[in-house]
Amino acid sequence: MAKVLMKGNEALAEAAIQAGCRHYFGYPITPQNEVTAYMAKRMPEVGGVFLQAESEVSAINMVYGAGGAGARVMTSTSSPGLSLMQEGISYLAGAQVPCVIVNIMRGGPGLGDIQGAQGDYFQSTKGGGHGDYRLIVLAPSTIQEMADLVQEAFDIADEYRNPVVILGDGMLGQMMEPVDFENIQKRKRDIPEKTWATTGRGNREHRNIINSLYIDPPVLEKYNYQLFEKYAKAEKNEVRYEMINCEDADVILVAYGTIARVAKNVMNIARREGYKVGLIRPISLWPFPKEPFEKTVDTAKAYLTVEMSMGQMVEDVKLAVQFKKPVYFYGRPGGMIPEPSVMLEQIKKIAGGVK
Repeated sequence: MAKVLMKGNEALAEAAIQAGCRHYFGYPITPQNEVTAYMAKRMPEVGGVFLQAESEVSAINMVYGAGGAGARVMTSTSSPGLSLMQEGISYLAGAQVPCVIVNIMRGGPGLGDIQGAQGDYFQSTKGGGHGDYRLIVLAPSTIQEMADLVQEAFDIADEYRNPVVILGDGMLGQMMEPVDFENIQKRKRDIPEKTWATTGRGNREHRNIINSLYIDPPVLEKYNYQLFEKYAKAEKNEVRYEMINCEDADVILVAYGTIARVAKNVMNIARREGYKVGLIRPISLWPFPKEPFEKTVDTAKAYLTVEMSMGQMVEDVKLAVQFKKPVYFYGRPGGMIPEPSVMLEQIKKIAGGVK
């Protein structure tokens, strides 16, 4: 299959199908409706199941059912829709049911608008539902990465028996770029057989039960410790990031998703003007990549976090830097894009004119 010009939403949908997803449940909401439309057309062609639920609440519980039976299953939505799914997501994490959840973020809070934004960072990385749990969160910045990371997300979900979130934004969902499905680099994972799935008794002496209810507090406490042993493994093995020109950088930009593309361009402009600027792009938002900050904190003078929000990832950047160097922030909320000219001026101001 040669490179195909596709929208981000369509590319991630096709990547999910190629990853073995045969069950999709969702509800229309802009700016991710192309995912639903694509799945409605393609799922019958590959012998899969497409169902438009009556609400996002219903959709996430259908995901619970299919995932609990061992199927590779996905849902997609945008910001307000993900808010409606939070109880179900907590149940999925509590019952250790793997699935992939796509959030193509829009401006908020509330209904907000349909422009691309990044205001859902806290919701996805800190746990939007109740209880102690973690979601593995991946943030693509290109359409090729939309496809790549969706395929990886299914493997990660199965290995850890945990929901995995693809956190994109409205611009990434709507823009078009060439995508190469043939050369997608698949990780070789030793994914255990789903002997836990609720597929009937078969030859087993017992029935499998998917559950997140533990009435006895000591039993629930023990179970929570077991979950966090799994999360600790993910923190060790599932960190992803990109570093560019950080070896000699005085000022390091930190950005993810679509805005990382803008930051990279600003970095190049600043370099041409004589300012030593680098870029750290977190790809896994949880687990958050601490390594690039540990590698640069002794040599960099400062960090500038740029987001399409009022500043959410900036808190994780400050923790990663351990307050050893100043961390500045520039953001635009509600679907507004941080302006390259303002970013450049902030870089010059932070650098203090030292080239």
